[in-house]
Amino acid sequence: MLSCNLILAPPLIINLPNFCRSLDGTSSEPWEPLWQDLHCWVQSIYWQARRILQQKRLPQNHWSKNCTKASHRLKSKVCFDWDHKSKSGLLRQKIQANWNITKPYVTSDFYNKDQQELIEAIFFGHFDPSWHKNIRQQLLDDQGGYGEEQSIAIFGTPGTDQFQFVMTGRHTTVRCDGDSAEHLAFGGPIFYGHAAEDFNEKPDHPGNVFWQQALKANQVYKILDGKQRKQALIPQAPQESRVQFKKSADQITGLQIADMTKDQKQEMQSVLSLLLEPFRTSDQQEVRKCIDTQGGLDQCRVSFYQSGDIGNDETWDIWRLEGPSFVWHYRGAPHVHVWVNVSDDPKTKITTT
Repeated sequence: MLSCNLILAPPLIINLPNFCRSLDGTSSEPWEPLWQDLHCWVQSIYWQARRILQQKRLPQNHWSKNCTKASHRLKSKVCFDWDHKSKSGLLRQKIQANWNITKPYVTSDFYNKDQQELIEAIFFGHFDPSWHKNIRQQLLDDQGGYGEEQSIAIFGTPGTDQFQFVMTGRHTTVRCDGDSAEHLAFGGPIFYGHAAEDFNEKPDHPGNVFWQQALKANQVYKILDGKQRKQALIPQAPQESRVQFKKSADQITGLQIADMTKDQKQEMQSVLSLLLEPFRTSDQQEVRKCIDTQGGLDQCRVSFYQSGDIGNDETWDIWRLEGPSFVWHYRGAPHVHVWVNVSDDPKTKITTT
């Protein structure tokens, strides 16, 4: 059963009567097969949507009949086999800082209005409602607004246990798979970032919606003793996209959380909570489950990097939390890039180029 949560972002209203006409085959919209595929995808969360929208559910046989009507033309643009590979590897497990997984932008006329509204609902369903305003601001600053330079891809077959929705753009890679991607939190690696006022941000990163995460991590550094700081502070940051899991835990650098004091560990738990705060509850829970599987946060290490210290103020703009099957790399210079790879299996492979 697919388990993606649907959270509707105000002022979004899905017009179910129009959708029903599309499903009945009476709509003349050119891309209704995509809507049918996506509607199948959110079937598992329909009851939540019904409560929100106070509409009646269509008969099950109506779903099944229309879920099979995906056009070849549409599939060639945004739909892929589950194990489709690009030149660099498995496409559904790829992340980059600035890319489009397919060509059609969400706000283009490739999609009709109803399809655009559905995609918007799915996208914002990835995030906790308290973060919708921040996400819209980030998209406005980085892409000119939601959907303007974002694209989607659909992998696998709707209604099966191999199905994934991916949305990409500058500073955006999110995916939702309803636990189709074995072992992986978030359905696979994700990316988020923000260049608020300028490409080269000032030391205090004014307006950056994710800068508080770095400030929280730096609070941990401030309460470390001299010996701990020597272990945690590293001269040169690794290449930001190198977030694949290490072959051995011995290759992970930084200060091990297990070697921290009780109050320092509590502060690290607060850092983790702040990192997870933007995302929907189910993803937060899945990340924590993956961490527990690898032995808890104690098995992770935290690193701060002297390179990229904007303003030379020793508020470290680049830092990293890493464990056997957990990488959260925060690059704050010249603006924020965050690469996330979380699994319950350190043998999991991803694509970052």
